Order: sequence, then structure tokens, then C-alpha cells
Amino acid sequence: MAAAERRRTLYRPPWRIDLVVRAGVPRLVPEARLADLLAEALAAAGAPRPSAVGLVLTGDAEIAELKGAHLGEFAPTDVLSFPLLPPEAFPAHAPDPDRGRSPLVGGSAADLPAEGFVLPPGRRIHLGDIVVSVERAIVQARSGRGGQTGDRAWAPADELRLLVVHGALHLCGWDHAHPGEEAAMRALERRLLGTLDASSDEAPGDED
Repeated sequence: MAAAERRRTLYRPPWRIDLVVRAGVPRLVPEARLADLLAEALAAAGAPRPSAVGLVLTGDAEIAELKGAHLGEFAPTDVLSFPLLPPEAFPAHAPDPDRGRSPLVGGSAADLPAEGFVLPPGRRIHLGDIVVSVERAIVQARSGRGGQTGDRAWAPADELRLLVVHGALHLCGWDHAHPGEEAAMRALERRLLGTLDASSDEAPGDED
């Protein structure tokens, strides 16, 4: 019998991570470790705090449908990010350190301009959602099409960790269209992936 869909809220102050694991999706990495990694990426990217982010672990069929609906291309991919804030809401990074910044940078919901988002007191800013195909992560890792350059064979768990970090940075305004920014993004990904132990057990006290 296939496992049921799982929903959890994990807190890594000042972040709240709303996790959805679709039915039948295998557990490659403890959910608490994915929350740790996502929180590290948000902190490194200078995401406004406190804030919330959604992380959906799914398969190829759902992510292909989302890609078709939003990008016009009906084909599976490994990760999609759906940001709700503009890139200017995050600290500048290579190769454009002089771009404008929003009052959100380094601030909180109380710092939002009147003409922007207006939230009730005490509410978190929602940064958006990251959707990862665990099915695609497994295929890429095992077939030698994983890693940052798409030519690495390694553990599916490592591929999943990379995709979560990659999706989080995209959510925070990072991109890899420009060679300089791509190099900086890849370097930050490597640093983040080297800071956490993905093999440790889940910590208690993560449930609502």
C-alpha cells in the first residue's frame, strides 16, 4: 500500500518551512535535515525575517504539469521555484552588486512599504514555494547526470540536497544566466552543502 501524503511544519527560527511530501515519494533525506539545509540557504541569501517558505517533494508527473502551466513546456524537470518577492527584496550579489534594494532586506514585515505587501502584525512574509521531483533526483544521480554540472554520478540523497539548496537560492533572487552570477551561485551551493550532515537522524520537536 502506497504511503499517504505527509504535511509538516518545521521551525528553524526565524524561518517556518511548510513541507509537503506527496504520496509514494521515497524518503531520501530526513525531513529535519532538509529543513536545516533550507534554513541555511535562506540565511546565506539574506532572506527577510521572519518568513515562511513552502517545500513540496513530488514526482515527475506533477512537476511536468507545473512546468507546462507556468513555463509552457510540458516535460519533467528537477526543481522549480515560485518566488513571491522580487530579486530586489534580497541583498545584492555577483555580478550586479549595485542593483537596488527593497526595504525588506535585512528587515521584517513591519518594514514593508505602504504600497507593497501589507500584513497583519506578527505575520510572516511568505517567500514562495520550491517544488522538487524526487523521482528526477534519483534518475539524475544514478545515471551520471547529477551535480552542479549535470555530469556527476552520486547518491540520490546528495542530488536532492543540491536541488533544495538550488531552489532556495532561486527563490531568493539568484540565477545562473550570467557566468559571473553562476560561478557565485555554484560556490555558495558548495559551501552550504558542506556545512550540514545529511546522514544524521531527525531532531525531535519539529511538529506543529
